[in-house]
Amino acid sequence: MTMKMSVTDRRLWALAWPLMLTNLTVPLLGLVDTAVLGHLESPEYLGAVAVGANLFSILYWTFGFMRMGTTGLAAQAWGKRDSFSQVALLLRSVMLAVGIGLLLILCHQPLIRIGLELMNPSPGVTELAAEYAAIRIWSAPAVLCQYTLVGWLIGTQFARGPMIMLIVANGLNIVLDVFFVTVLGWNSRGVAIATVIAEYGAAIIGFMIVLQRMPDGQKLTRALFGTLADYLAILQVNRYIMVRTIALLLVLAFFTAQGARQGDTILAANAVLITFLLLISNALDGFANAAEALIGESVGKNSKKRFLVVFRCALRWSLWGALLLTILFVAGGRGLIALLTGIEEVRTTALQYLPWLWLLPFVSVWGFLFDGIFIGATRTREMQNTMLFSALGVFAPVWWLTTSWGNHGLWFSLICLMLARAASMGWLCWSYTRNDRWFSNQ
Repeated sequence: MTMKMSVTDRRLWALAWPLMLTNLTVPLLGLVDTAVLGHLESPEYLGAVAVGANLFSILYWTFGFMRMGTTGLAAQAWGKRDSFSQVALLLRSVMLAVGIGLLLILCHQPLIRIGLELMNPSPGVTELAAEYAAIRIWSAPAVLCQYTLVGWLIGTQFARGPMIMLIVANGLNIVLDVFFVTVLGWNSRGVAIATVIAEYGAAIIGFMIVLQRMPDGQKLTRALFGTLADYLAILQVNRYIMVRTIALLLVLAFFTAQGARQGDTILAANAVLITFLLLISNALDGFANAAEALIGESVGKNSKKRFLVVFRCALRWSLWGALLLTILFVAGGRGLIALLTGIEEVRTTALQYLPWLWLLPFVSVWGFLFDGIFIGATRTREMQNTMLFSALGVFAPVWWLTTSWGNHGLWFSLICLMLARAASMGWLCWSYTRNDRWFSNQ
């Protein structure tokens, strides 16, 4: 018996598989850095890059709205077949990305100092991490431009573009890592320089891909640059995503900090298990990202029927993905933990909390999917409000009430956060569909 795929299924998969591959290979850069530094004479180099990379992950992902906000707006312009709006959005978003990136470079000293103080590494690691960060910050304009380019390419339904950009970044980073560290002996400084060059290389490839995707007949005119009001309109959509992202990052940081308070073994075990959460997110986000593009196109075309068809298709494949991941964790969780750590105490501790991982695919898939729906429809304020409700109204009080449960209470709180996001966003989705609000003025 074979399952016949509809046109929408095929379109969803055509967008989803390159994005899944892109998402799942994101950790490769970190693995390469670890591999080349893990064989040096001092562990401080590896620690410095780990601390510095974590700092930049938080800093840059705070501006992840440059990707998500651009996708929804680009998808709607694509659905309307409005070539002027497509080009204008790209140009204005790139200018915002460059401006924010340059501002981060100008303000990098206090940002890095505060970040390192919060992480509180050893003095030797702090010195090396500060040197690493002072170099990495120069990649800010390239990274934020990549967010914008990736968002625009997803919105205009060319998902292979981000995959090509990532292949370039990874390949260049691997070659330069080996050359700078093992040949020239530049240690953690060499890793930082390699990453900066790789980020700019990926951004250049991204611009080349985007230029080939420009609508025919659209010339560069003064009107494309727009007015201050046009830039404020982009920021208005994006500011809600920024608040939502910061709230999520704070929850994850709080989760890590509370695990650390329970000892190094709990901290390490949670770090191993959180790797599974990143796997879930990166895998299922492929369907969510594809939904962003197709939902945005439906809104741009003002097609309510198309909207529902895309939603049902994305929901169906997301649930299949969640089921597959659940089977993977139930059947192979023990082996995956053994693969990630060779420390017996950490393995034993991680196995105690493994059942929480069995629940994660099905409780988290809804949030990922609804994020894609709301981004495509540019209902970003609702994303912010549901995240704030879930973090402040559910996660925080549940954690406080279950502190006596130890690490089990911490994982239970995280599960409740996912359920709260699913319930609140699901209720809004049902309400908007029932009352025909997806296509009304926001």
